[in-house]
Amino acid sequence: MSRKYDSDDSNHVEERRGNISGKDGVPRNINELLVRALENAANPGFGDEEPEVLEAPPHTGSSQNDFKRSNDTNEAFHQNTKQRLNEEEDAKLVEERREREERMLSEERKAADLQLSMMKGEDAVELSPGMRMRERAKYIPVRLTYEERKSLRLVNSAINVSDYTTAVDVAFKNKARRHHVQLQHIVAFMSGLLAATNYDIGQEVLQDRNFTPYEDEIQTKLEIARRYKITNPEKMRSEYGKLVFLMQDAVSESTQPLLGVNLHRPVRTVYDVLQEKGGLDLLDDPAIVNATSEILPDKSKSRPMIQAEIRRKEKAADYIVKRYATHKLSADEIRACMYSISDNNSFLNSNRKPVVDCMELLKRYFSPANVEPGYSLSIDEGVSGARLSHTHELQYNYVLQSLALWAAILEDMFRLWYLAEQDLLSATQPYELKNTGQGLQRVQQSPRVFKAMHEILANTKQVLGGWVGSSVIHLGDHNVPNTLMFIDKYTQVARILGPLITTLNNLEAACAESEGLDRYLKAYGGIEKAKMDILHDFFTHAFDGSGGDNFFDAGSCIDGRLTSAWNWCSQLSSKPYYPLFRLTGFLSFDGQFEK
Repeated sequence: MSRKYDSDDSNHVEERRGNISGKDGVPRNINELLVRALENAANPGFGDEEPEVLEAPPHTGSSQNDFKRSNDTNEAFHQNTKQRLNEEEDAKLVEERREREERMLSEERKAADLQLSMMKGEDAVELSPGMRMRERAKYIPVRLTYEERKSLRLVNSAINVSDYTTAVDVAFKNKARRHHVQLQHIVAFMSGLLAATNYDIGQEVLQDRNFTPYEDEIQTKLEIARRYKITNPEKMRSEYGKLVFLMQDAVSESTQPLLGVNLHRPVRTVYDVLQEKGGLDLLDDPAIVNATSEILPDKSKSRPMIQAEIRRKEKAADYIVKRYATHKLSADEIRACMYSISDNNSFLNSNRKPVVDCMELLKRYFSPANVEPGYSLSIDEGVSGARLSHTHELQYNYVLQSLALWAAILEDMFRLWYLAEQDLLSATQPYELKNTGQGLQRVQQSPRVFKAMHEILANTKQVLGGWVGSSVIHLGDHNVPNTLMFIDKYTQVARILGPLITTLNNLEAACAESEGLDRYLKAYGGIEKAKMDILHDFFTHAFDGSGGDNFFDAGSCIDGRLTSAWNWCSQLSSKPYYPLFRLTGFLSFDGQFEK
């Protein structure tokens, strides 16, 4: 509900200002005295009087003054001529420097294009997001500033001490009672935010319960917290759910009119900033790819190569700033947008890279046509908990397609998250509190995310040329009740595959550091045999349709593939190779919930 302004707003503001002093106009305490001083200082006419303009003395000796004015005119002419020559020379140097930098960037682009054309198909697909930067920028949140982080800490602390979902998402005798509890907690939360920001405003809100004058401030603080969560999925894991559910109730058609404010504001993105400042052409410049790329450590790269990549990135960033900075779009704002895009690239590398590495391991150690003795990927329904029956070739393609789909979802995660919040906070799509077998859950239809998932699935099928298993997408039912659950499921993919890849990569280094582990692996059959056993068990039992109460809850559907992987994680401690995970530093698949 947007705020409506009328003629009484100005009177309301003046009334609030008048309440600062007592009836006699004398400030009640030192705080009121300071407030009055600041308001007086902000008035245009307040302060010292204008300095007195002194009149020039009457001229005497007109001939001498004329001669002096003539000399002054000649001297000013020479100075202007010299200044103009210096400015032309500086402009020429700047133009030469700009042309030189453009030639260097042009050569680097040609080299990058040549390198891209020589790469394999998988690598070309991996670099494709940079070729559609304008579309990506619509869903990339802007990095928080220092001042915004103060609001983040405030919202995080306020929602951390709140028990909103514990008090609201329980069984009530009637809807009116639940609605009353919702209003109590929402009003208390908003009052706490305003009181922590300004004590006087907090007192005023507690008295009249009027949040309308502070709607923009509350929206800004909540938008900052949600923006931070999207760019840092591992943070605020408990707080974000409570915050979104509180906002979901606050924007509903039954609650928002009573509150008088709308708590929802779309997340501020890179595209929004550049569109406001007239800098969208920046996103079409090919140099933006180099300026926002993440430089990863690679054993195949020498130190001079990494330093050259760093210099190339810095030059591209400087070029972007110099070319697109205007009086409306400052250099700091451009760099903030580039840092935000770099954060998105970092997210893709840290979350999508384990999936890509897992696909490479599947292709390296297994083949759909040839089966090594003892390492067949075939599964039979009812054997070892499997709910599917696949031959070796069919299971190989099933695993490859599942990993490819996960990679595509993670690559488009920021867009899915943006749409997920629109579905969650939609007043036209109310939720229903149901017992799904896993407690009371908010079951809500999510048309935007559902449509986007079908697009991703169709593109994945087109790239792979076929599909094994079911194409059913569970969303808005007892399996995946809402988009918050959907987002949480797929942000765990890197948590599942990351420890697996880390263990396989650290086996050689761990054996070199520990003589006992080296003897243990030699008795086991060698490092390669250990890798084959781990990968064979993972590709077999993490994709066998297990983990659900029935076939429809797990099986081969889109979400059932991830459910099977979760089930494999829960059984890892019973595997014969589990000591190898512990000896290479594995602790758990989960992270910290508190921060």
